[in-house]
Amino acid sequence: MPTKLYVQRDQPPGVPPLSLTGERTLPDVPAENYWYRRHLVVYEWIAAQVAGQRVLDMACGEGYGSNVLARSASEVVGVDANPEAHEHARLRYTLPNLRFERALVETYGEPGTFDSIVFLQTIEHVQDPAAVLTHFQALLAPGGVAYVSTPNLLTLAPAGAEKSGNPWHLKEYRAVEFEALCTSVFESVQMLGLFHAGKLRAHALALKLGWDRVHPLLRVTQPFYDRFTPAIATTDFALRPGPLDQALDFLAICR
Repeated sequence: MPTKLYVQRDQPPGVPPLSLTGERTLPDVPAENYWYRRHLVVYEWIAAQVAGQRVLDMACGEGYGSNVLARSASEVVGVDANPEAHEHARLRYTLPNLRFERALVETYGEPGTFDSIVFLQTIEHVQDPAAVLTHFQALLAPGGVAYVSTPNLLTLAPAGAEKSGNPWHLKEYRAVEFEALCTSVFESVQMLGLFHAGKLRAHALALKLGWDRVHPLLRVTQPFYDRFTPAIATTDFALRPGPLDQALDFLAICR
């Protein structure tokens, strides 16, 4: 069971805080800040692409991403099947052009009703990913775009493994596998990768130089990461074309 360390802090009055289970990423949990910012930077990039559009945020979880999208889109619908996440999102994020629906991503929506669909860090959780993508294609209006992201197996799992230890993931993808899945449904797919930048790139270099051997000897592990992790920002990540095998996550832009 999560301790208080892994429960959302400082929620508005009347909004039930969510506990970190590993199934979804949460804001307002300092120990989770790395993963939250890693997801948030992609939402922010997509928000810049969907200004004035009707947007469907599938598997929206806690709702923070739907809220980001609603700052530029004309309308956003956030969909999630989990009752606690849905209730939290409905109460926490109340922009007038944003609403939340409790439903399954496999069945929600009417054909041709959205200009963009966002489906981040979830396709690795679903039983039939091709069927889900086909459903999304049907929901898009002519000229619509689906934005789909997933972690890179090669940087998430141990070397040589076919899956990380995340119990919620059914299938984790290499770049060529993920692109093949998306192109099996959509006519045009552009692939981008998410990479460390800023202080995270400096931290990765420090690890290569032996930082993991030094901080335990100096007995600064806990104090260092208690400060470092909450300080991570979206500027410490970069979204760019490649090299995809070295990316943290993939973002497929599907038309």
